Amino acid sequence: MRRERPGRRVADTMRLLEEESMLLAHPAVLHDLVERYTALERAVASGNADPATRQRLADIAYTLCVSTGTRDVDAALIAARHRLPGARVEDDSALTAAP
Repeated sequence: MRRERPGRRVADTMRLLEEESMLLAHPAVLHDLVERYTALERAVASGNADPATRQRLADIAYTLCVSTGTRDVDAALIAARHRLPGARVEDDSALTAAP
């Protein structure tokens, strides 16, 4: 999976999701995936992650991409967070500083 800064892709990603007829994961599933990805990403960033943890992170990233119809994890996180209850279309909370 490519890791790029999200920037202008937010609107493009959301427009694509609205235009395409595809099954979307339930918000509860997306919430769980985002939480798991975030926790695993922190573990890997700490430098103490074993190969199994790195593989779980890659697996969750792939599942997020498939679940949101995106091709990179940053776009998947944006799309997933926008589908969560309480998210607003103009919400930029997914656009945090790169680690």
